[in-house]
Amino acid sequence: MSRKKLSKRLAALAVGLGLVSAGFSTAGPAVAQPGAPAAGTAPSYAQYAGSAEDAAGTRAFFEAVVKSVAEKRAENPSLKAVTVTYNASGAPTFRSQISSAVQIWNGSVSNVRLAAGGSGSDFSYREGNDPRGSYASTDGHGRGFIFIDYAQSQQYDQVRIVAHETGHVLGLPDHYEGPCSELMSGHGPGTSCTNRYPNAAERARVDQLWANGLAKALHKGNKVH
Repeated sequence: MSRKKLSKRLAALAVGLGLVSAGFSTAGPAVAQPGAPAAGTAPSYAQYAGSAEDAAGTRAFFEAVVKSVAEKRAENPSLKAVTVTYNASGAPTFRSQISSAVQIWNGSVSNVRLAAGGSGSDFSYREGNDPRGSYASTDGHGRGFIFIDYAQSQQYDQVRIVAHETGHVLGLPDHYEGPCSELMSGHGPGTSCTNRYPNAAERARVDQLWANGLAKALHKGNKVH
């Protein structure tokens, strides 16, 4: 199968999952970030506001990760586990929180693993100041990052922020109306909520997505040449 056809199939899969917005802050004016996609690449942002644009951003981010994983599987068909790599060098202030969030997810699900990588990772973590708060972003071409906002990290539990954003990379949508026990309820329960763990339904959903929702895409990815 050609890469073009695989890309179309993956795009259809990502849209079919019905993912929605991803982020941890109310929307604000867009500002350029260091290392962000260059002008003209039309990056998609997945943030906390829950707009239609954010929903499209989440689908694009997830599609980019899926595409990268499928291509890696195509290069090494013997891989049995679906591994998503990340680079935390761009967020040194939150290195400990990123490590904790990764451990939480790796201890919560079994069909996908997060592993530290270098410059060629599936996604990266970054830090700084942005009126949008924390969010995930992708240029739609297999490259993406999670941005952690300094100001917001002083209001909400930092590990919860990172774990929440990472949950979007794994395919989970926001559910602002949910209780604190739901990781993807994000800012909904307020700043007093410090739960850092996905609940049973969220864990099951991620395992389902990576075991079943991506099975055909990864199988096709093995045939890419």
